[in-house]
Amino acid sequence: MINLTIDGKEIQVPKGTMLLDACRQAGADIPTLCYDPDLRLAGSCRMCVVEAKGRPTLVASCVMPAENNMVIETESPDVVEARTVVLELLAARHKFECPTCESDGSCKLQDYMYRYGVKESRFDGEGPHFHTEDPNPFIIRDYDKCIMCTRCVRVCDEITGAQAINIEDRGHHAKIATPFDGKLADSTCVFCGQCVMVCPVGALTSRVAAGKGKPAQNEKVLTTCTYCGTGCTLELNVKDDKIVGVTSNRDAEWSPVNKGALCVKGRFGWDFVTSPERLTTPLIRENGELRPASWDEALDFAANKIKAIKEQNGPDSLAMFSSARATNEENYLAQKLMRAAIGSNNVDHCARL
Repeated sequence: MINLTIDGKEIQVPKGTMLLDACRQAGADIPTLCYDPDLRLAGSCRMCVVEAKGRPTLVASCVMPAENNMVIETESPDVVEARTVVLELLAARHKFECPTCESDGSCKLQDYMYRYGVKESRFDGEGPHFHTEDPNPFIIRDYDKCIMCTRCVRVCDEITGAQAINIEDRGHHAKIATPFDGKLADSTCVFCGQCVMVCPVGALTSRVAAGKGKPAQNEKVLTTCTYCGTGCTLELNVKDDKIVGVTSNRDAEWSPVNKGALCVKGRFGWDFVTSPERLTTPLIRENGELRPASWDEALDFAANKIKAIKEQNGPDSLAMFSSARATNEENYLAQKLMRAAIGSNNVDHCARL
């Protein structure tokens, strides 16, 4: 263990702890833009700088290991000035559409500009001209709002493994792009939306959820994805009793299977819930025509047919075909019904390998 003094508070942390974690352990609210606990360290945004007594310059706390007997100030005048300049530099090339931005209310740049009172930029940069028209059905890419934190690049490489995007060009012309600056559909992108998950601003947003409700307007309902047997945790965004989007819950306690990561179906394929093509009542076919029926009538009808087939042809003439979209408990009951009640071991599953 090593000893540090952070904002006048003495704490102990294990050797090797990053200064950012030590500061947060001491109760300091350190702003970050490029930092993500699940991704490799970048140290590029410099929002997390702190003042270490005896050091000639401010240090980026996310990539600086804590050292014994360090004395740290997290909100000194020099630190506040440095963070303010960083925000002004980012604002010089940022397109401010906060009233209509899908990330309004959940944007870190917006939060930090409010926190440090940055209303405009003193700097003239290239200005916002990086918008990319990408006719894919899932992700809106508006790089006029990009702050070049590279979270999307790192999550695409490290968690998804697709390596579909990277940094193109340098200086004022630097931007996030696919190989040869093409479309996502022509790259190795699998449209998992992990880039949307980690984007701290409105540069990457869900096209499926666009215009249906801002984050602050939506209720978050924790649930489990029904598309396959993996059992990923996700958050349904609900507004006026309707699903308007899906976001990730990255808390390992609540999301131990996927830690927020989702596939294209889990993140963007939720519109089937309110599809007008869904059945809303059981149907029984009579004389070649389907007619609505009650659940009791439909279940009795199915049970009588199953009994008749079993009596006429034996239990092995029946088979159960189950689904990964059902829960483990429901699948257990399905095979129990087949084996114990009907007497057949003919049980299979759509996801069986």
